[in-house]
Amino acid sequence: MIELLTTWARRPIPVLMIFLAACAPAPQRAGIPTQWQPSPNFDERRPNFVIIHHTGDDSAGQALGTLADPERAVSAHYLIGRDGAIFQLVDERSRAWHAGESRWGANSDINSSSIGIELDNNGREPFPGAQISALLGLLTDIQQRYGIPRVNFLGHADVAPRRKVDPSRYFPWATLAAHGFGLWCHRPVQLMPAPFDDSMALQALGYDVSDTQAAIGAFRRHFLGDEDARALNDEDRSLLRCLLDEKML
Repeated sequence: MIELLTTWARRPIPVLMIFLAACAPAPQRAGIPTQWQPSPNFDERRPNFVIIHHTGDDSAGQALGTLADPERAVSAHYLIGRDGAIFQLVDERSRAWHAGESRWGANSDINSSSIGIELDNNGREPFPGAQISALLGLLTDIQQRYGIPRVNFLGHADVAPRRKVDPSRYFPWATLAAHGFGLWCHRPVQLMPAPFDDSMALQALGYDVSDTQAAIGAFRRHFLGDEDARALNDEDRSLLRCLLDEKML
């Protein structure tokens, strides 16, 4: 018996075992002395937002190079090509670097609570039908698995209005809303009586209003397909009120 154990001990350790041991992540510990007493009561990160981007590139190949470049330090969970091909770049359980400095409502760390989806588009062109069809399929899959509320499907410009304009005024938000992803006003808009606080209403919808003009620009781009960041008029305010009502449904 001893001889058998000695013989087994001299055998080389399988490469797979070495690999698995090397890949096992160490627990994130406090920076001060503590006693590690692990609990089984936990699970993985659960995203509660989906943020949609356009790449700004002219091809999926260029975008893949950017999203995998360590020096650029940007990433997304998914990239969808113009032809509808879907590439996954980051595990959904991990935090991708796609939203940067951003905010929606009280959430000031969108990266930690979201799935980021990049669309192969230079920002100056419509989004092809095959691409939007693939996006809808992916959003349906994500929503079914995580139960993400429809109001939490947003664009990069919505959560970072001072810095970003994607996914551009060409993005078909009404189509997404018709499938249950994102807000849209589905009723005739009735003019609102004065007074109406633009900043407070935009904030209630979710926008960061530390720069109200930027928030207005993001609102108009998303819901009116308009790049003009001029002040809201009465019709715009009525649309905003309609969206707030939709948010409460």
